[in-house]
Amino acid sequence: MTGLILIIFSAVFFPGIILRTKSIASGRKGPGILQPMKDLRVLMMKDSVFSKTTSIIFQIAPVIGLASIICASLIIPFANQPAFFSFESDFIFFAYILAVGKFFMIISALDTGSGFEGMGANREAFFSMLAEPAFFIFLATLAMLTGYTSFSDIFTKFYITDSDFIMIFSLIGVYLFIQIAMIENSRFPIDDPKTHLELTMIHEVIILDNCGFDKALIHIASYLKFAVYGSLIYNISVPAGWNIFLQTGLFLFIQFFFAVIIGFLESFRARNKMIKNSYFILTLTAISFIAFVIIIIITGKIA
Repeated sequence: MTGLILIIFSAVFFPGIILRTKSIASGRKGPGILQPMKDLRVLMMKDSVFSKTTSIIFQIAPVIGLASIICASLIIPFANQPAFFSFESDFIFFAYILAVGKFFMIISALDTGSGFEGMGANREAFFSMLAEPAFFIFLATLAMLTGYTSFSDIFTKFYITDSDFIMIFSLIGVYLFIQIAMIENSRFPIDDPKTHLELTMIHEVIILDNCGFDKALIHIASYLKFAVYGSLIYNISVPAGWNIFLQTGLFLFIQFFFAVIIGFLESFRARNKMIKNSYFILTLTAISFIAFVIIIIITGKIA
């Protein structure tokens, strides 16, 4: 449970750190670190309003989306402590429990009957589908390297393998998880969370009809998802056998550094043209495949 507590703690400050980083990078005073939490408090004090054209799907989708993130976080280990739930091939369960939450958010957008929300739902599903191979190929690479298919075993054994390519795989993993996290949360260069033009929006357009408490749940799920991917970055960067107090400090530092990186990327990175997003995401799959081929060669699977 230590990992879950740290993920929740990180999620409280994560969006505020991104905002502060973007404010400093652009030379503005900007809001405080806790401003997103204050906005959440305002939203949670408001009632949700549901259109007569929507069904029960629209009402339950935010809850399912948040529940899927919490379930996924219980599969991620912390330090040398096993995850709350750990079993063979649990990284597949991790990916698809997140997909369940996204699926309900997509069909809730379709449930509104809005053409704009349907367009955003289409893009959200398409880009997530393109990012999926990169995630699975890289996790399969780690599974082949360590000989295990569980997150707890993979991250525990990762730094004690005999491979001379550990640092390379670690750097590739950090890069891929950062990019996948930004795709899954519809951030730059795929999407602009601050845009108000429905024709170019992705995530924001599918929650146009959500308000009040339900919208607060959606934002909480987004913040937790960032912290979950930050936890994956931590596990791929820090050996599991180090001192638990050092591990805790490094976990918080990596989450902070992750948020700062996102802030700088969103400050100095241009948004892609919509037609180029698919090419950008597919490059992540190519990078994962390169790591996979290296593992096949060094493990002697092919001559």
